[in-house]
Amino acid sequence: MATSLTTGRPWRVILSFSVPLLIGNVVQQLYQVVDTIVVGRELGVNSLAAVGATGSLLFLLLGFAWGMTSGFAIPTAQAYGAKDHAAVRRSVATGTLLSAAASILITIGGPLLAEPVLVLMQTPPELLAEATLFTQVSFLGGGATMFFNYLSAIIRAIGDSKTPLVFLTIACALNVVLVIVLVGPVGWGVAGAALATVVSQAVSVVLCLEFVRRRMPMLHVRRADWKVTRDDIADHLRLGLPMGFQASIIAIGTLVVQVALNMLGAEAVAAYTTASRVDSLATALLASLGLAVSMYVAQNFGGRRPDRIRAGVKQATWMAVIASVILGVVLIAFGTRLVRLFVGEGSDEVVELAHLMLIINGSSYALLGVLFVLRGALQGLGQAMIPTITGIVELFMRVGAAVVLGAVFGFGGVAASNPLAWVGAVVILIPAYVKAHRALAKMPVDPLEPTLTTPIALVGPDNSSLTVDAVVTQPVPIVVQRRWKKLLRR
Repeated sequence: MATSLTTGRPWRVILSFSVPLLIGNVVQQLYQVVDTIVVGRELGVNSLAAVGATGSLLFLLLGFAWGMTSGFAIPTAQAYGAKDHAAVRRSVATGTLLSAAASILITIGGPLLAEPVLVLMQTPPELLAEATLFTQVSFLGGGATMFFNYLSAIIRAIGDSKTPLVFLTIACALNVVLVIVLVGPVGWGVAGAALATVVSQAVSVVLCLEFVRRRMPMLHVRRADWKVTRDDIADHLRLGLPMGFQASIIAIGTLVVQVALNMLGAEAVAAYTTASRVDSLATALLASLGLAVSMYVAQNFGGRRPDRIRAGVKQATWMAVIASVILGVVLIAFGTRLVRLFVGEGSDEVVELAHLMLIINGSSYALLGVLFVLRGALQGLGQAMIPTITGIVELFMRVGAAVVLGAVFGFGGVAASNPLAWVGAVVILIPAYVKAHRALAKMPVDPLEPTLTTPIALVGPDNSSLTVDAVVTQPVPIVVQRRWKKLLRR
């Protein structure tokens, strides 16, 4: 459904737009939450820790693939906005071939590399067998994960943001049923948990394909469209590879953190895994708000409304800070009860460590809220350099804190790596946005005739420090004048 963000009260527009994004974000988190609850309560702390020990490795490869496939959908959105249906079909064919090639590499290479890499990560010996099994099954089903993400991205690219959410919800519901059955009555252990996610996403791929076949003829690829050129491939890789790299920056940081946790033992791994699940659900609101801000800023910049951008970012920052305080209080006050949902009796140390991490993160959510809003605003203005730099800074801050503080303070030091990474990013984002804010103040308010556009959120795996992979609008009837760009760079 076409949506204009260039009219109405800024805070209300941003908030209403963020609600469906929040729903989709929460649904994505439920995959991991359900796995964690069932594995933790049915199989015990060691199995929970084994699944948790695989997270950073899976995120490193699958996260790169997720970001890359989202980038492949950008040319599709641009071609559809230009009403060039032949280019749309050719883009879909190109993205499909590249996604298939990446799927083959992951399906073959992932299972072979799983155990050696987990050993290199110093995974505790008592966790290695289950962690390897979970990783291998997940990589064997990597193609389903990749194509579900790619199909969702191209459906969004032609203006439909609701259908992918419906299929994601169906996949999540199916995953809930399968993980309970396969881990419990069937008794397939951690392999059953991984298989549940793979099967549910494979079913969603089939649903997406059937939807495209029935409802979206403009995405039907013809025989001639498969003759992609070198330029087609280069164009898609030019957009896809940097977005995959963004996800990999975060994944490398989590990989090093995982190594630091592995050195602390199985209970530390289980505690971090459990706290991360709760933390991800809590921060979904802030991530959705940041994505909404990027869309809001992008449309209003195209509509030459710098006054609305300045007001909207300011109001969104206040909303983020207020929401951060509320979320932090809830996690600090009820963290123990929330953690108990994931682990059974006799795991008091795991509960205590997980609650410590929730206290550390929850007391720092205001930083994360500001980070999401300001980074989203800069991305909406078309500034790619600063957001990328902040991702690199977060990587070094997170790695350094996890290694140094983890060695000195143990689990608490590793847990502190997240807030310290947020500090490093915010220190860069604040002056960068202040500069942009002042440049916007000098721009003339020169509103164009309102034009309905459909914001397309091309999103990869969610992480507390990974926000928007790309911001595209469709159709794109507005060309920002050169003088505006010059003013913004001053």
